[in-house]
Parts: sequence; structure tokens; C-alpha cells
Amino acid sequence: MSQLEEYRAKIDAIDAQLSRLFLERMEVTGRVGKYKKAQGIPVLDAQREKQVIAAKTALTDDPAGKADLAALYESIMAISRRQQRKLVREGSEDTGYARWLKALEGRRSPVERPRVVYQGEPGCYSEEAAAGFFGERVESKGLPWFDDVFAALSRGEADYAMLPIENSSTGSIRQVYDLLAQYDFSLVGEWQVKVEHCLAALPGVKLEDIKTVYSHEQGLMQCDKFLDGHRDWARVPVLDTAGSAKQVSETGDRAVAAICSRRAAKLYGLEELAFPINHNAANVTRFVAVSPRLELREGRDKISAVFSLPHQSGSLHEILTIFAVQGLNLQKLESRPILGRGWEYLFFLDFTGDLTAPGMDGVLHELSQLSADFRILGNFRAYEGENGHG
Repeated sequence: MSQLEEYRAKIDAIDAQLSRLFLERMEVTGRVGKYKKAQGIPVLDAQREKQVIAAKTALTDDPAGKADLAALYESIMAISRRQQRKLVREGSEDTGYARWLKALEGRRSPVERPRVVYQGEPGCYSEEAAAGFFGERVESKGLPWFDDVFAALSRGEADYAMLPIENSSTGSIRQVYDLLAQYDFSLVGEWQVKVEHCLAALPGVKLEDIKTVYSHEQGLMQCDKFLDGHRDWARVPVLDTAGSAKQVSETGDRAVAAICSRRAAKLYGLEELAFPINHNAANVTRFVAVSPRLELREGRDKISAVFSLPHQSGSLHEILTIFAVQGLNLQKLESRPILGRGWEYLFFLDFTGDLTAPGMDGVLHELSQLSADFRILGNFRAYEGENGHG
């Protein structure tokens, strides 16, 4: 037997002991669960768990060992909570979970022949996303500001909104995240649009005639390398890319150009001076379909939620442990500062799953109990390409 095989044999022997002890521990925690059920005690006792971890990490002076022991016992206790929740059918005593039950009770079926609003002028990428998700013949209307879109949905002037939420080149659309936190709306789907910008101007205008370029701030950022080759051009942000094409068309100014889609350039009678000019060839914007009420559509496999955390060490790690133990794929985690609360943040996350699947109830309880302001934003089918829909 080689030295490596000897080491492995020792590890196998230790693992056998660990397995027996773990199963013995689970048998005892099962009794604890039955006791909690009989006494009406919640499964989660955060203070007790902190004490357990502190006691275990005190067994060593090695900093790396302390971190490893903390991670081990966080996982063990998360498994124990999952076991106990099979015995203890907790009600809606925590606010976030009660909010989910209320949304579930008030859910609706998808609206046929919907009215859809988006931010921007006709020809913008948001309009293209609305047509992609709801169908080319959808009744859609552009509004000047993101706030206007949410307000229209709130007043019942539309059934859905189609909004950009992140771009593969420039990241998250912060205004949309902030408004999703403000309004009690639900995400019912997503769509992706490949962004290919062109530089467009009035017919007959040459590249050397340009002095000013208009576009949405995202468009300007996505084409900054192209624009850096023309340092003498002024860069002017406007409300959206299609709006910049419309503005160039209406001004009649032959010294201005727009960064927009080819679709918008054609719609407003402009000619392309350069294409494509965005520096990332794989430039994609993800859009979300927003509804005033929860919908649970067929094929749903992606969950979005938002929550805040107490300002204390390890609070985010506790949340992440839930996903590891439950075998859920955490796809995105985004933070936004909370207005008026210094150095406190809202966390938006996307993870795989169906909210009605077995075991998901316990996940929602844990997320709700370990966080504050917990809210499910939606459960929908992840985008799979235009043929697979989303």
C-alpha cells in the first residue's frame, strides 16, 4: 500500500465515524423538531445558532480552522432546519412569508391581447423586446421616463410593462431596480435583445461633418471606444436611443448624429455612417415583463426576490448557505443602497426553482426569517432564445 493509499484509508475511517455521528445528530435534531412542533416554537433560533458556531470555532486558535468550522456547522444546522421543517408546518407568522401568501392568493392568469408600456420612443430596443415577448402585433406604447411606465401600470392604464434590467456590457439598469423596490409589482417573464448600435445622421451627412452625438447614457457607454476615436465630438445623453434618432431627424441639424439601432435609424429616415459601433460584439440587454399582480406561468424555473439584511457580520453568508444546502443555483445577486439609510442595502437575487415545488416552502420561510423586507418579485420561465421563448 502506497503512502497516498494509507492516507485515503485513514480518511475513509474518519468519514465513517463522521457519518455515524452526523446521523446520530440528525436523529436528535428530529426529536428537537417534534418538541418544537408540540410547543409551537419556530424552527429558526438565530441566537442559538450563533452560540453554537461561536463554541465550535473557539476549539481552535487557527484562523483558517475557525472559518472552516463555521462553514461546516452553518451547513449542518441548515440541514437540520430543513429536517425540522418537514415536521413543523410553520404558518404565516413572519412578514415576508405572509406577503408571499397574499400575493399567491391574489395571482392572476396571463392577460390576453395585453396593453404594454415601455420607456422610449417607437423603434427603441424596449419596443423590440415587447414585440418579442408578447408578439409582433402587441399593442404597445412608449413613455418618456421609467417613472411614467411604473405610474401607468399602477393606474391600470396598461396590463404589463417591458423594462430593461441589465446589459452585458454596462451592467444593471439602476433606475429600474430602484423602482421595482418601490412598487409592489411582479415579474412574469424575461426577454433578451442583441444590441447593435449604429451612428446615424441626416441623408448626405459625412462623418467629418459631425460635431455632436446624441444617445441614451447606456448607448454612449457601450460605444465609448468608437467615440474615443472622435474626441472633438460632444456627447449628449438623452432619454433613449430611438429618441436620439427622432431628435436628429426633427432638428434638421447636419452637424449632429445619433447612436441608435438600425431599426430606429430607418424609422426616422436617417442614414448609417458606421455600424456596428458598440465595442462588445456580444452586447445583449435583458428585459423583464412586469405585471401589477403575481402570475405563475407554465414552464417557470426562475425566481426573483428582494430583501434587506441587518447590519451585522455574517448576515449575507447565512442567506447564501440556504442556497448551497438546498441545492439551488443562485444566478444573480445585485445590491442597491436604501435611500435615507446610510450604508444599508437592498439585495436583489435570481435563483432557479418553482415556488410551488416540494420543499420550496421551507426555503421561503428561511429567507424571510433571516432577512428583512423580504418579497418575492416573481417566478417565471428563464429566457431560452427567441425560439424557446422566455
